[in-house]
Amino acid sequence: MSETQLTNGDFTEADEPLKLFAAWMEDAEKSEPNDHNAVALASVDSEGMPDVRMVLLKGFDERGFVFYTNFESQKGIEILGAMKAAMCFHWKSLRRQVRVRGPVEQVSDAEADAYYQSRPRGSRIGAWASKQSRPLESRFALEKAVAEYTAKHAIGNIPRPKHWSGFRIKPTSIEFWHNRPFRLHDRISFSREANGGWTKIRLYP
Repeated sequence: MSETQLTNGDFTEADEPLKLFAAWMEDAEKSEPNDHNAVALASVDSEGMPDVRMVLLKGFDERGFVFYTNFESQKGIEILGAMKAAMCFHWKSLRRQVRVRGPVEQVSDAEADAYYQSRPRGSRIGAWASKQSRPLESRFALEKAVAEYTAKHAIGNIPRPKHWSGFRIKPTSIEFWHNRPFRLHDRISFSREANGGWTKIRLYP
């Protein structure tokens, strides 16, 4: 049975979660009206209070799931403090969701530089102008900062701010959920083994 067939039929036959996730992401790219890579990202603060917000997944492979942010933002500070996080993808058009959790590592400078330079110029300016998550006195103050950094970097390359980089969640568990009638949903959970392999179990809905 092919991976494409698995996504449209009995996905519970899959035994490698990252290949299945790639197939589901491909399906979502075709069916979601926008931002098929949007994901709810959960973290905790120093007192253990949970926090969640939407971010965009910017890459995934056998090493984990990557997103980028300002490390001085609320989520940046929380993740740097705990070095653990969780994600939940929900594709309403497909009636599917995927949950990911695990320890976190910073991406390399080379990875962060490459992604930063791939962003639109305005987004690169914004990374300098926005003191993410901190109090903003007015919209004008933000627009003024954007204008100042636009003038400062009017020509040539815009360097990546040192406080702006990426995190990689290294999954210890990945759960796939597929809607079924009468709330008798399919749930398959994969847990990472010490040797790098995966253990699969079916869960009650």
